[in-house]
Amino acid sequence: MEPHLEEIRDQQKQSWNKFSGGWKKWDDLVMDFFKPMGDEIIRLLNPKGNDYVLDIASGTGEPGLTIAGKLPDGKVVITDLAEDMLKIAHENALLKGLTNVETVACDVCELPFPDNTFDAISCRFGFMFFPDMQLAANEMVRVLKPGGKIATAVWNIPEKNFWITATMGTINKNLELLPPPPGSPGIFRCAEDGFISNIFSKAGLKNISQVEVTGKLNCKTVDAYWGMLTEVAAPIVAALDSASDEMNEKIKTETYAKVNEKYPDGNVVIDSSTWVIYGEK
Repeated sequence: MEPHLEEIRDQQKQSWNKFSGGWKKWDDLVMDFFKPMGDEIIRLLNPKGNDYVLDIASGTGEPGLTIAGKLPDGKVVITDLAEDMLKIAHENALLKGLTNVETVACDVCELPFPDNTFDAISCRFGFMFFPDMQLAANEMVRVLKPGGKIATAVWNIPEKNFWITATMGTINKNLELLPPPPGSPGIFRCAEDGFISNIFSKAGLKNISQVEVTGKLNCKTVDAYWGMLTEVAAPIVAALDSASDEMNEKIKTETYAKVNEKYPDGNVVIDSSTWVIYGEK
């Protein structure tokens, strides 16, 4: 991998480790939010029997832990760039009484597994952040057995994801942030219809399919919404850290107003949209 991409990877590793505490704090809310996408990934992979499954960019453990619960005779290897996230995944595995789970800290672009190792690979919300997405896909295909399956989820367009644009839009408006270079890691990097399908095709996968999956961020209150995003979303925290206390308060006030306008009854349950993409080796 090129030096500037390695630098991005190292920055991401530091960031995910830094925010692992926030992810642990909000794990129940976030995992409920992400569940429909994980369910669709699992439906497509259809893990069973003694399958050997790799879950990439697993964070606090899902959907790998749910997959492990479906494999009494199989095993799931849960991977992430950040060791501190995997510590939470390990704790979650223990809480669920799962003994067929292994955690491995590694870079998706340099997977430490032999060719043709896994029956299936899941990757929920990882591709948007991989420094080299094609290299990542190629590595996944390399470690997948012939006939094996891959399924991944990425976020759809901003217009369908108010849960993040409410805050990021307010930040961008107030701070006049320069847009990142085209193709830089970011939440909507893979939003274009067919984007990941094209990467899968170039990696040699076949029988590729794509489906839209919606979800709901059930915050209930605007306080919970703001609290969660400002403790798990690294770009938001970085932007707020760069601003004055006065500006932070302005951004918070305007974000609250925007969310309250959309949910005047005070019940903050925000719709989201993702793509789930599937392929076979």
